[in-house]
Amino acid sequence: MKRVMLLALVVVCGCAEDRQPADLLLVNGVVWTGAADGTPGAVAIRDGRIILAGSAREARRYRGPRTREIDLAGRLVVPGFIDSHTHFMDGGFQLASVDLRDAATPAEFTRRIAAFARGLPAGRWITGGNWDHELWPGAPLPRREWIDSVAGDHPVSVSRLDGHMAVVNTVALRLAGITAATPDPPGGTIVRDPATGVPTGVLKDEAMWLVGRHIPAPSAAERDEALQRAQAHALSHGVTMIEDMGSWADLETYRRARSRDSLRVRVYAFVPVATWKQLAAFVKEHGRGDDRLRWGGVKGFVDGSLGSTTAWFHQPYQDAPETSGLMVTDTAELRAQIQAADAAGLQVVVHAIGDRANDWLLDAFADAAAANGDRDRRFRIEHAQHLTAAAIPRFATQQVIASMQPYHAADDGRWAEKRVGPERIRTTYAFRSLLDAHARLAFGSDWTVAPLNPILGLHAAVTRQTIDGANPDGWVPEQKIPLDAALRAYTADGAYAAFLEDRLGKLEPGMLADLVVLSRNLLTLEPAAIRTASVDYTIVAGDVVYQRADR
Repeated sequence: MKRVMLLALVVVCGCAEDRQPADLLLVNGVVWTGAADGTPGAVAIRDGRIILAGSAREARRYRGPRTREIDLAGRLVVPGFIDSHTHFMDGGFQLASVDLRDAATPAEFTRRIAAFARGLPAGRWITGGNWDHELWPGAPLPRREWIDSVAGDHPVSVSRLDGHMAVVNTVALRLAGITAATPDPPGGTIVRDPATGVPTGVLKDEAMWLVGRHIPAPSAAERDEALQRAQAHALSHGVTMIEDMGSWADLETYRRARSRDSLRVRVYAFVPVATWKQLAAFVKEHGRGDDRLRWGGVKGFVDGSLGSTTAWFHQPYQDAPETSGLMVTDTAELRAQIQAADAAGLQVVVHAIGDRANDWLLDAFADAAAANGDRDRRFRIEHAQHLTAAAIPRFATQQVIASMQPYHAADDGRWAEKRVGPERIRTTYAFRSLLDAHARLAFGSDWTVAPLNPILGLHAAVTRQTIDGANPDGWVPEQKIPLDAALRAYTADGAYAAFLEDRLGKLEPGMLADLVVLSRNLLTLEPAAIRTASVDYTIVAGDVVYQRADR
C-alpha cells in the first residue's frame, strides 16, 4: 500500500509540475521539431526550455497570468539556426568597413574605396572589402594603382570575399617593405607584373600576413562594439548559435561579453591548431565553458581557396595550368598538430577545399585516430568542397563531419567549371552524394565570405540555383537535397558538430528553447521561393531577442 501511495504521489507531483504556467506560448502555426514525430502547431516554453511541442489546446493548458502568447497565424517555427562555420568578429568589423562584395565593376570598386576614405582621419587603415573579381568583365585581378588614385595617405588592405587573397596599395607595400626582390613566403604568393616583376598589390594566402602584421590591432572596446554589431545581425537572421573559426583575442572578447551577460548568441569558439598546447592547458584550468559560450576545439588549414587558385588539387587548374594549388601549412607540421591536439582530447577541425587536400586530410585523420585510440572525437573537414569519388564514403566510415556552406555553391557555381572542368564539378559541394553515403553534414555560412542568412543557404542547398540566374534548374542538380535534410544540417547536426545534440537543435521537451519564427511556411513553398521568407522572431533560451519591426 505504501508503495502504491508513493507512486501516486510521484505522478501527482509530476502532473502538478507540468501544469505550472509557461513563460511563452507560440500557437496556431506549424512547428518543425527536427524529430520524426510530425509537425505540431504550438510550443510552450518555461525557464528557457521547451516543455511542450503539441497542439494549441495542449499548449494553452500552460497559460498563466504572466504568460506571453504569440499567435503564429500559420507561420513556421523551426529550431534556432546553428551556423557551423563563421568568422564572426571579422563580420562585426566588416559591418563598419568598406563593403565591396557586390561592386560589379573595377570602377565601382574604386569609387567605394574613394567614398570610404573621405570619411576617415588622415592615415587611418582601410580594411575589410570582400571584393569578388569574378563579377567583373574578364575577371581581372585588382591592382594597387586602382587604390593609389583615390586613397591618398591611407594604407589599404582589402580582402577578396574568400579571405585567401587581398589587394593592398603602394602605401601598404612600403610599410611592409615589400618590393620586387621580396621572396614569396611559404604557403603564399606575391602576385607580380609579368613584364617588370614589380608587385601588383595582390597577395595570396600567407603572403597577406606580410602586410597584415602591420595593421594595428583593434582595442578591446572596438572588439566589443564589433561583437554587438555581429550579434544583432545574426539574430535578425535567426542565427542563435555560431561555431566560430577565430582567434584567442576573439575568445577573450566572447568571455568579456559572457561575464557582462551581453552574449546574446551561443558561441562555440575555435582557436588555431598551432596553439593546441595553450588550449589544452586552458581547458584543464577553466573547463570547456557553458551552454552560452564553449571552447575546446582547434582549427587548421590544409590549402587555400578555389577563387584564389590556391585550393590544392591532384590535377592542375583548367584555367591556370601552371598550378594545382598549394599547401598553406607544412604537411609534417600539420599532421603532428592534428595528432597531438586529438591526443589532448581537443576537437580538431581543418579547412580543406581541393580534392587532394581532402584526401590528404582524411588520411591524416585516420592516422590520428589509429594512433590515439577510440573516442568520440568528431573530426570535421571545414568546406569539404571538392572531393574525389573515393573520398565521399570515407566521411561516413571514418565518422568525419562534412562542415559545408551551401551558399558557396550558388556563388561559385557561376564560374567554378572554368577552374576545374566538367568532371571535377560533379563532386563539388557534393551534398547529396555525402548524404547518400550516410555522412553527416553541418551547414554554415563562412561569413564574411558569404552572407550569414541561413535562408539563403537553405535555398542554395535545395535548388542549387546560382546567384546570376543562369541555372534555374540547379547547378550540378544531382547534388540537390530535400528541405528537411538542409534544415537538419542547420539545426540538429550543427548541434551534433559541437557536442550539443542533447540540448540544442530540436524542439522537444527538455531541450533549450532556441527557435525561429519564419514569415512563410517553407514546408509548403516551391523550392525557388524559399529565399523569399524572412525571420519574424528569434528566441534564445526562451527570450525574444529579435522581432521584425512590423510584427
